[in-house]
Amino acid sequence: MKRNTYLTHDTLRKSILELLASSESPLTKNQIARHLGIRGDNRIILKQVLAQLETEGNLERGSRRRLIPATLSFAAGHVLVVEIIEIGEDAQLIAIPLDWTAETPAPKIELLPSRRTHTKHSLLGVGAHVLVRLQTHTKDLWHGEVLKKLEKKAKTHLGIFTHSRDGGGRLSPCHRKDTFPGVKLLPAEAKGLLEGDIVAYSVSTAYGPKIHNKIGRIDNPKSFSQIAIYAHHIPHTFSKEAILLSEQGKVPSLGQRTDFTKIPLVTIDGEDARDFDDAVWACADNDPRNKGGWRILVAIADVAYYVRPGDALDHAAKERGNSVYFPDCVVPMLPEALSNDLCSLKPNVNRACMAIEMIVSSEGKVKSHHVKRGLMCSRARLTYAQVQKALDGYVDEVTGPLLETVIKPLYGAYKSLAKERARRGTLDIEQQERKVIFGSNGHIERIIPAPRYESHRLIEEFMIAANVAAARTLLIKKWPCLYRIHDAPDALRIVNLRQILRKMKLTFTKAKKPHPRQFNEVLTKTKGTPVAQMISDLVLRSQAQARYSPLNIGHFGLNLTHYAHFTSPIRRYSDLIVHRSLISALQLGDDGLTDRSAHLTALADHISATERTAAVAEREVQDRFIIAYHLPHIGKVFPATIVGVTKNGIFAAISDTGAQGFIPRHLLRGDVFHYDEGNHRLLGRRTQTSYQLGSPIEVRLQSADISTNSLLFELVDNFEFAKQPHVGHKKNTSNKQLKKFKKSWRKR
Repeated sequence: MKRNTYLTHDTLRKSILELLASSESPLTKNQIARHLGIRGDNRIILKQVLAQLETEGNLERGSRRRLIPATLSFAAGHVLVVEIIEIGEDAQLIAIPLDWTAETPAPKIELLPSRRTHTKHSLLGVGAHVLVRLQTHTKDLWHGEVLKKLEKKAKTHLGIFTHSRDGGGRLSPCHRKDTFPGVKLLPAEAKGLLEGDIVAYSVSTAYGPKIHNKIGRIDNPKSFSQIAIYAHHIPHTFSKEAILLSEQGKVPSLGQRTDFTKIPLVTIDGEDARDFDDAVWACADNDPRNKGGWRILVAIADVAYYVRPGDALDHAAKERGNSVYFPDCVVPMLPEALSNDLCSLKPNVNRACMAIEMIVSSEGKVKSHHVKRGLMCSRARLTYAQVQKALDGYVDEVTGPLLETVIKPLYGAYKSLAKERARRGTLDIEQQERKVIFGSNGHIERIIPAPRYESHRLIEEFMIAANVAAARTLLIKKWPCLYRIHDAPDALRIVNLRQILRKMKLTFTKAKKPHPRQFNEVLTKTKGTPVAQMISDLVLRSQAQARYSPLNIGHFGLNLTHYAHFTSPIRRYSDLIVHRSLISALQLGDDGLTDRSAHLTALADHISATERTAAVAEREVQDRFIIAYHLPHIGKVFPATIVGVTKNGIFAAISDTGAQGFIPRHLLRGDVFHYDEGNHRLLGRRTQTSYQLGSPIEVRLQSADISTNSLLFELVDNFEFAKQPHVGHKKNTSNKQLKKFKKSWRKR
């Protein structure tokens, strides 16, 4: 069979399925061939298509090798394709029909090992597709015999097209971490493709390569986010049912809700924010028993009112797990009618909300808290920069009238909460984020450090206080909660961090279980130096990964015993679950968590995974924009810092943009270098020249490759600071010269 016959395959597949569906009895391969008029060499294609249909679970062989179409009818003896969705406490496999389209919930099926084929359950896991024969059923559960494990649909890849001399071409990977090598295209398969086109495609043994759609062009920055969406399989379209539900939503009447519309709540977000899901307010507490204390209100969009358990919106939000934020666009967790309208706390319009009222002492202790469901009306949409300027004495037409009555009380309450944070001791890693600025033509104009104001911390402290209150409420009420947990760092990671810091002449506690405050001491020592960002990255990498869990182990980084995400249900499914649990626990409506004994472990694992996927995709797109920005600057020299050393070379980060690139070891001239793993450096065998982690250097940009998402540097000659001699050998730079150079470097 020629590889470009997959269109014929598609036509034949459709004809076979239609024939078997209309036939009153099962048919053999020869009978199918006669009915469809297939002769000669085409019978080979028929055999391949039938095998593929059987592998996918669309057909099953009955008696005398007759073929039967799979069905979704539910009756004992019927055969269907299912997907395993969970593993029970007793290791039983639970599945649901793969293509369930009915409005009723998909029936659950417990899988039984096949006596006929001896299929091993140990080879099956969550996500596997299986062909089963239905047997018996109870009120809530069917039982099905496993017939065979099925192949999943061919995986979708992304490729950049390049022409070849024969009129065909090749699809090459879009990222250096993509392990799939790409595929060659015949002239017919490459028809319509242009050099540099990015396409989504799949490859199967039966069909060969099949191009699904064009994503964009590698030389167009507008394609970068689309590349990540397809590469990481991020859901980015909504079903018609979900969109229709979102558009049918209306703001509820006050009813049994608490009326917050007279309270001057405000939202504070970034300049380019499109959705506003949290609003804040504070005032001095008049209770003489709480001198210097505050009343605080944190109001959050009531997403649970619009997204009901089990509906199309809920399914879409659960599948996504969270929104994904790229420099030029957002992949929302919910349709725009909700995320940018009904669940966005816009100024001067009523919005449904979930609110937490707190009484806080002058030292930031939360003395009491109450969760309420209400109706609110934001007074203003403020930005972090606006609030900061107002605090610094520069008001505008929006902040002027709010300064004394709203902004200053917010700031006063924040100062109290900050005292409690300092007393508690929390991990204070400040990652320098960078912002991509686009010109009018949509191309990258510049990349700047994202400003960080005290108003950012103000909102963070209010959100943390609300999150703690939500978790504490569910803990007291003994209702299920998706906690945001953060375990203490692994002991081995602490040992590795201590060794690296020692080589950089930085001391770190010898305690086996350091307190967050002890990490902060290292961060404070290096603040404002060229290695500050690298030290922050090292400390961050030494930490455990925060995740979601129904089992509460506390949050190490925040040094809190209980913590949950409550404040962003527009963009995090975890927060929606917390809202629903609060609604049920406090009897605030009939749209809460429907099952008090809900098994949240699988859900916690799922949304923890989607969060990690989003973080990787966001970082990847940011890097690609940064690399595209550097394309016109090839050959230029930049100050940089060594942020990684391996046996193959050096990783360095440009100081201004944060762009990271690689210097291969063979480009280090003047000596033969070997990898000194214990000291995290490359060391010259003859000159003892050392390129060590944390050293400032100057690099020349040699190449920038958007397709592989990578930069290649070369070290600039006669830049002596990085070439410090090995300890114990004669120094070629005096201490006085070295101190002078360090001083001049810090002034850059």
